[in-house]
Amino acid sequence: MMKKSEMNFEKAMEKLAKTVEELESGDLSLEESLKKFEEAVSLVRFCSDALENAKQKVRVLTEGGDGQVTERDFTTDDEA
Repeated sequence: MMKKSEMNFEKAMEKLAKTVEELESGDLSLEESLKKFEEAVSLVRFCSDALENAKQKVRVLTEGGDGQVTERDFTTDDEA
């Protein structure tokens, strides 16, 4: 697996898709399957963290009643 410093979201998603294909093929031994599963869990966590970080950076432009566009922090319905 690549070093975390070399990993980005897109590379992690590609690696995760490949790992899932390998697991679904049924050609791996139990030991190899467990190793691939652990790798997949790590990739899912990495991607989840990357998405959470991106969410925190998102800004939403909203138009007020006066027609002026303002910028505010992004929040989900759960956070409002």
